[in-house]
Amino acid sequence: MNVPNDETATGGLSRKRLGRMREILTAAVERGEVPGLVTLVHRRGETHVQALGTAEFGGDTPMRRDTIFRIASMGKPITAVAAMILVEECRLRLDDPVDDLLPELAGGRVLRSVDGPLDDTVPMARAITLRDLLTFRMGTGAVMAPPGGTPPIQRAVEEAGVGPGPDGPPFGPDEWIRRLGALPLVHQPGAAWMYHTSSDVLGVLIARAAGRPLPEFLRERVFEPLGMRDTGYHLPADRLGRMAGSYAGDPRTGAPVRRPGPREGAWDRPPAFPSGGGGPSLLSTADDYLAFCLMLLNRGRYDGGRLLSRRAVELMTTDHLTPEQKAGNEVFFGSGGWGFGLAVNGRRDDLATGPGRFGWSGGLGTEAYTDPGEGLVGIVLTQRALTSPRPPAVFQDFWTSAYAAIDD
Repeated sequence: MNVPNDETATGGLSRKRLGRMREILTAAVERGEVPGLVTLVHRRGETHVQALGTAEFGGDTPMRRDTIFRIASMGKPITAVAAMILVEECRLRLDDPVDDLLPELAGGRVLRSVDGPLDDTVPMARAITLRDLLTFRMGTGAVMAPPGGTPPIQRAVEEAGVGPGPDGPPFGPDEWIRRLGALPLVHQPGAAWMYHTSSDVLGVLIARAAGRPLPEFLRERVFEPLGMRDTGYHLPADRLGRMAGSYAGDPRTGAPVRRPGPREGAWDRPPAFPSGGGGPSLLSTADDYLAFCLMLLNRGRYDGGRLLSRRAVELMTTDHLTPEQKAGNEVFFGSGGWGFGLAVNGRRDDLATGPGRFGWSGGLGTEAYTDPGEGLVGIVLTQRALTSPRPPAVFQDFWTSAYAAIDD
């Protein structure tokens, strides 16, 4: 039974405990962990936003609810939604080979061993499918260097300029996919989960299937319907002043330093390569990303209608990986797994996890998850780059505080 409580907001969140969250996160800012942050907790129609600190270390511009952040890999679920729009329109099919639209990937070779020479390969056992791209099982991606040094494929990816990263290559999608297709795969299609690259390939596929650039398709079919007016790959000049600074840890001291990126100073123009994986970083705000998360929470519906069917959202937010496909990557999703472009939590092993919760992080310091079981969306936006797939303390404290505030 629910007991009335003047301290409990209508969304079933304790105002007192939300105040405690503010104190905890303010302390993280005061310790210099981040210059500032914007957090958002939404539950049952009620939204609580906290903007703390400043947009830059040493600056005097305060963080605001509409501060614009580089959300990086939080773009991966958005790209997956765009692909599912095309699936529902029967312009793409989940288990069809992508060879017709991506001939650069047809008839490729596969390394015998991840650390082997580039010419020691075998033929692909089958073609890559759209399902492989959505589940990150196309056969290539971020290579975690094994003991003994950098494997040849990792060096080749870096030299070709097709590796993961928040800033993107200086050339366009056609050149990018050509260079990627010239390299062998690390695994046979469907055999293993590998981070990131599948999402970039998916962005190229969407553009070719739709017959228009990826940013244009996302704007017309996702951002505009959902009212995400501050989300995109570049900004009008009059909004540039709302961007937060971007920081990374000094490799020697760990202290935050301004992150020099090739797009800094150029956010008023489109990137050469609009990445489906979110880099060069997609830009967004807390309220814009909430609109996207609420569409998923409402199983495809939004205030203006329906973006996806209920079945499509359920398919996206189901774990599609076998234990064998997850092997070696547990650090990315713990006891859970991977749906289409996002992580899906499994068993409940701390305050902020539980079956069916889904979402993802951005490597430049952002994270968003949706919990259908609790009817909750949480978003935390900082601008200090992550150093590990494991969340930093400020993220953990946000999620602990958000779930501890549930009061029903």
